[in-house]
Amino acid sequence: MALHKNQIISLSISGITSEGNGIGRCDGMAVFVPYTVPGDQLMAKVVKVNKSYAYAIVDRFTRPSNLRVEPDCPVFGKCGGCSLRQLSYQAELELKQDWVRQDLRRIGKCEPSMLPIIPSPNADRYRNKALIPVAMGENGKAVSGFYAPRSHRVLPCADCLLQPVEFAAITAAVLDYINSCFIKPYDEISHKGLVRHIFLRKAEETGQVMVVLVVTDFALPHTGLLVEKVRAACPNVSGVLLNRNDAVTNVIMGKETKLLWGSGVISDVLCGVKLDISPLSFYQVNRRGAQLLYAEAARMAGLTGKELLLDLYCGAGTIGLSMAGKVRELIGVEIIPQAVENAKTNAAANGVTNARFLCADAGQAAAKLAEEGLKPDVVLVDPPRKGCSLDTIEAICAMAPQRVVMVSCNSATAARDVELFAQRGYKATQARAVDMFPRTANVEAVILLERNNRK
Repeated sequence: MALHKNQIISLSISGITSEGNGIGRCDGMAVFVPYTVPGDQLMAKVVKVNKSYAYAIVDRFTRPSNLRVEPDCPVFGKCGGCSLRQLSYQAELELKQDWVRQDLRRIGKCEPSMLPIIPSPNADRYRNKALIPVAMGENGKAVSGFYAPRSHRVLPCADCLLQPVEFAAITAAVLDYINSCFIKPYDEISHKGLVRHIFLRKAEETGQVMVVLVVTDFALPHTGLLVEKVRAACPNVSGVLLNRNDAVTNVIMGKETKLLWGSGVISDVLCGVKLDISPLSFYQVNRRGAQLLYAEAARMAGLTGKELLLDLYCGAGTIGLSMAGKVRELIGVEIIPQAVENAKTNAAANGVTNARFLCADAGQAAAKLAEEGLKPDVVLVDPPRKGCSLDTIEAICAMAPQRVVMVSCNSATAARDVELFAQRGYKATQARAVDMFPRTANVEAVILLERNNRK
């Protein structure tokens, strides 16, 4: 019997996709149901039918799974962020390990030695960064929160359980400033308004907090009042800045930043390395988890102190600098100029004299270094979610390093890249999932690729 919209069907959930949707089957057709977990038995309402699969929502549970826990967030199921908050943490870890394994098997066509997943030290309050959209509420007052799934509709949320407690107080102070000064939030439909996002960053080791308002124009009125209110809300605020983004785009941050008060960076310590972090620098959102992640990457790199280490997509230099004491020379490559300057500053602040950093696209830099005859022993790649470009992979292979250590926040694109490396003589020998993003449908992976010297 063909499924149709608004039909009520009986389902048993057998798994969860990497998007966080439960999977059931009805008459042989896959049906995806958000916020369900393996073992759930339910009646579901079909909301969309495609040729080979359908989407449904929960109508009622007939027998909830024993893996299910009670969500403790008032906007759970609405904001779309914590898509696994209804699942026990142990079950979440097992699920994420399987996601990485299955991606490597199906997409990467390989089965490396799979080490047990590394849990996050904290399942809540672990995020050191928040990008919070601002919009006009129904009562004519500015509100902030999270976008509803697949929309630009902001769901008000006073406090996210993934964020530090200070962020709620700062956000409330910013909204108070916006409303008391009658400043118009940005409207995603008309593309008019001044304030788009509140961007917050916290340095866990020092406690310093950076406050950035993403605006369409630097001409923000009464900025002294803004500084006064956020400092009163959180004494650990060390800098207040504006970031200008007047483009019609889904990209949150613009390229220009203006300091209103205090420092333009926050200082943190990661893997024993002192770091200055600017608004546009990449920095892992889960610091304690990142220390475990980087330790695993260093272990896979097999460093003895004699190696030349090439760190592509290096950001502010965090992962490479954490290994600088274990190599002969470190070369970092990053395309964002501000991040490269941060990396150079961070190296100097830590007394690292065997590192240099280049501002360039990873693929172009790797090709240039290959032309110069550079022969790194180990290449470390930590690309964005879209993975490595083909040019980058070919340039890495042209330099013929013995080992490539891939750190990835998207195991599907990582697995695709693993297959491309395999075609060029590199075999994935070890892999490990690291849970950097508890309660969400995201997981980090570290993969070791070793060169086949006989090829």
